[in-house]
Amino acid sequence: MIFPGASLCDRVFPRDLSKFVTEFYKQKGVRIIAGAKPTALETRGQKLVLKTNTNQEIAVDVVLAGIGVDPNVELAKSAALKLENGISVDRFLRTNHPDIYAAGDVAAFYNPSLDKRIRVEHEDNANTMGRLAGRNMAGLSESYDHLPMFYSDLFELGYEAVGDLDSRLETFIDWKQPNKEGAIYYLQNSRVRGALLWNLWGKVDDARALIAEPGPFTPENLKGRLK
Repeated sequence: MIFPGASLCDRVFPRDLSKFVTEFYKQKGVRIIAGAKPTALETRGQKLVLKTNTNQEIAVDVVLAGIGVDPNVELAKSAALKLENGISVDRFLRTNHPDIYAAGDVAAFYNPSLDKRIRVEHEDNANTMGRLAGRNMAGLSESYDHLPMFYSDLFELGYEAVGDLDSRLETFIDWKQPNKEGAIYYLQNSRVRGALLWNLWGKVDDARALIAEPGPFTPENLKGRLK
């Protein structure tokens, strides 16, 4: 695995957890190359060679590139729809054209719990938002107030998460078992802005309710909150 950060998921996980996950992957036999970026893929005879900006050359059989995505807004742009980090929609998922709705990864919407506009690229948002957009197009007027969750599996470890997960925010980690099970809270101005449920299942709705609360929150009154 080659990535530009100092450790795996360091833009999302607190530093100690990010370092733990990096070492965990190494123990699983994954070669980790941190602080580097792939720059070229060359064919040399029957071999493929991947080059990095740190002057490394690595013989590979196949390359899987996770490079992120940009919302495809070309059609929306040609239709003169309002764009703001994707296709801008109101609380009923309508665009600035009253007969056009948008939903899923491409749609930027206001979330009342976070009190800001967001765009979420994950399954829960696509399914929930698409269903509500269809209902509203069929004549209902239901507000999209859902705060989407997202998840991932890391070998036998895994997590569910909701809200803003940014390692630059203040974090409080409430471990039941260090690095194996617990809740990680991301705080800003004494409010919970995100929650990472590390091997802690069935608590997403509780985390959503916590993010919607005005606080103020401290590590003392968050301890044990989602257990």
